[in-house]
Amino acid sequence: MDRGREARWEKDAMTVEIVFALVTAALLAAVVWAAALALALLLGLSGSTRQGVLTGGTLVGAAVGVWRLVRVLRRFDAQRRKGN
Repeated sequence: MDRGREARWEKDAMTVEIVFALVTAALLAAVVWAAALALALLLGLSGSTRQGVLTGGTLVGAAVGVWRLVRVLRRFDAQRRKGN
């Protein structure tokens, strides 16, 4: 008997959800950074302006990635607690 411990399928579901959250967060961060790079290239920016746009893209991409990661994992936890 389990006596309150999680079943194997619940642990597997949690692992899949964590990997999904990490992959989608990384992809979203990469898309935001690529958009900043494309903006810098299209506008023909150079020097410190280009560096500033890329740094801003990196920071915004990281923030969006963390937001996605937290959002997916919190949604999964809420569904798990409801029993879905």
